[in-house]
Formats: sequence, C-alpha cells, structure tokens
Amino acid sequence: MKRVAVIGAGAAGLVAAYFAAKNGNEVTVFEKNEKSGKKIYITGKGRCNITHNCTPEEFLSNVVNNSKFLTGSIYGFSPDDCVKFFEDGGLRVKEERGARFFPVSDKASDVTKCLEKYCLGSNVSFKYSEQVLKINFLNSTTRDILTTRAKYSFDCVIVCTGGISYPSTGSTGDGYKFADAAGHTIVQPVPGLCGLNLKGNFYKSLQGLSLKNVNLTIYTGNKVLKSFFGELLFTHYGISGPIVLSASSLINRLDLKNVKLSIDLKPSLDNNVLDSRILRDFEKYKNKQISNCLKELLPAALIPEILKRSGIPFDLAVNSVTKAQRLSLLTTVKNFDMLVISLRDFTEAIITSGGVNVKEINPKTMESKLIKGLYFCGEVLDVDAFTGGYNLQIAFATGKAAGSSI
Repeated sequence: MKRVAVIGAGAAGLVAAYFAAKNGNEVTVFEKNEKSGKKIYITGKGRCNITHNCTPEEFLSNVVNNSKFLTGSIYGFSPDDCVKFFEDGGLRVKEERGARFFPVSDKASDVTKCLEKYCLGSNVSFKYSEQVLKINFLNSTTRDILTTRAKYSFDCVIVCTGGISYPSTGSTGDGYKFADAAGHTIVQPVPGLCGLNLKGNFYKSLQGLSLKNVNLTIYTGNKVLKSFFGELLFTHYGISGPIVLSASSLINRLDLKNVKLSIDLKPSLDNNVLDSRILRDFEKYKNKQISNCLKELLPAALIPEILKRSGIPFDLAVNSVTKAQRLSLLTTVKNFDMLVISLRDFTEAIITSGGVNVKEINPKTMESKLIKGLYFCGEVLDVDAFTGGYNLQIAFATGKAAGSSI
C-alpha cells in the first residue's frame, strides 16, 4: 500500500483518486475550493457533456494536440468504458444530438456526486479549502507536500489542477508551478474552445444573429486548414458558437496574421444551384429593390453587409442588377470572409491549450519521467480536443491511467 496525494478534485482528480484507492492505496484528495467539481458544474452549460459516442480511433481524430500521447489511455478507458463506468455508479446517461452523452437529469452536479460516491466507497479522504503550496522532492522522488494548513508525507502525488481557463473555478495554474519546480517544460498556455475577436466592426450590427447549418473554413495563407459544419453566433466582439469554438483550438497557436475565416452561408448548394436559386428570386421580385428580394435566401440582418461586400447598392432595383453583380453576390454568399484579431481570454475559454510537455510524461501511467512518484492528469497536460465531450473524456482517461498504475 502506498500513500497517495491527489491535488485537485475535478474530473481527472476524482477518477484518479478512485482507481488509486481501488488498488488498495491510502488516498487523500486536496481541493482548495470548498467542494469538488467546480468546473464540472459549469461544463455543457451546467448539464455536463460527459463524453462522445465514438470509437477510440474516431476519438483520437478529434484531439487537436498530442493525440498519439493519448492513444493508450483512450483505448484503456474508451468512451464506451466511460459511459459504463458512470452507469455502474448509478448515473443514468442519455445520448443527444451530435452523439454527445449527458446525464438524464441534465444536472452536472450529478456527475460530481457519482464520482464522489465512487471515491468515498473506496475510503478516499478529502481535505477541502486546503490549498497545496509546494511539493518537495528529494533524489528525484516525491517526498512531501506543504499546504496552507500543514505538511504531509506521501509516496506518490497526482497533480490534477487543471489549466488557467475559468480561474473563478480554482484553475489558476498551480499545476504549472509544481511541474516547473520539478524541472518540467511548460508549453505556453493559450485559450482553447473560445470566441474570436474579429477585425472591423461589421459584426456589431449582426450581434445575436445565429447561423445554423453553415460551413466555416479556416485558411492559412491560400491553404485550407480545416472546415467545420454547424452553428455560428455573431457577438459584440466577433463570433462564437460550436464551430467557432472548435476552430479557435486549431488557430490558437498560429500567427493570426496568416489566418482567414470564411463562412459558406449555403453549403448545401453548389454555385450552379445557388445561381439558379438567385435567378428565380430575381424573377419573382423583379420589380422590387434587391434588399427585399433576398429575404427568402438570407437572414434580414445579414442582407446589408452581404450587399455592401458584393458592391451592390441597397436600394438597387432587381431588374437593374447586372450579371457581374449577381455573380459577386453569389461569391459573397459562398465566401463571407473574416479576419481574426485575437482570441477571447482565459476567463471565457472553456479549456486551456498548452501545459506540461507530454514528452516528459509516461503515456501509459501519466508518471513524470523526471520525478518518480509524480503524476500529471487532465487539463494540466498539453493535450486538448474539439468541443463535444472530448476534453472531459481525456480527463477521465488520463486520471484512470494514473490511478490504476499505482
């Protein structure tokens, strides 16, 4: 039996604590907040998207950074395993649109209760409102930890402190300090799964407009990086919404001066079909102004900006539109371009991208290659994925890998 300290009672920490205790170890969880799962509570808009219904292979294809590192842990605790784990723990789970799993209760707090139940049933001890200040090392092994209340001795320490996104939940970068003190390299943390600040001010008149079933393409120079299909929302600063959140995690480490985003407002229509549709509307409204002619094709709030970008006067009569103007309109509808100034900051980012360099971590056990008995799990590591339950699954899987290995 080993004495194991788990720092952080979030998704990764609770799972790591349970599996370490299941192996017969004496486990103590330190949490600087007054309760467990503060960040779990706000995930999925308070409903908690636990995981994604997919195979391990499909899962890894949705990991943005260091998918190879996660291969062993995801196969060792797959999305199917995750669902069974929670159901075995008494949490009823349902699958919703987009192959996303949620609690039937729609309460994120029930996810935390299930994890706490597992831990308490395995005699895990909890020390709340007690912050770990320092981990002491001797001869490349963990020895003891210093908290705001006392000094303790442990054989192993699992760091599950999260990143620095949503700092109000307690994610304030403590794990990076512990890792740095242990000699680990920290990959510069940047916001992930967040909104994007756009160049210009056109988006201000579109604030609150939600576009569904559109295609968002990321260009780096003249090359297509990736496209996302789904929902996008215009905000007071630029854009957000599911496909924008995923896009943000692909561009957050790039030079944004080389990045362009483009919305295809009618992805189900190719150029010829769209041109035929526009011509039909032109015939139908030939005696109207063009601004009135487009209301069946586009959201009303978007029409002035589309016409401006197409070089067509707002009050131009439909029967006066030239072929060149019509083709310009078509091009704008299929290519509504935007330039990104910056990402929203960590207070709004769902996850932190960056963290402890995984080259210095054993991918099978999550143990440090530099310090024996020191482990890192979840968001503190330089691993992240798209939106849809993938990041919580990473936390659960890496937590299980660490706890099971001790």
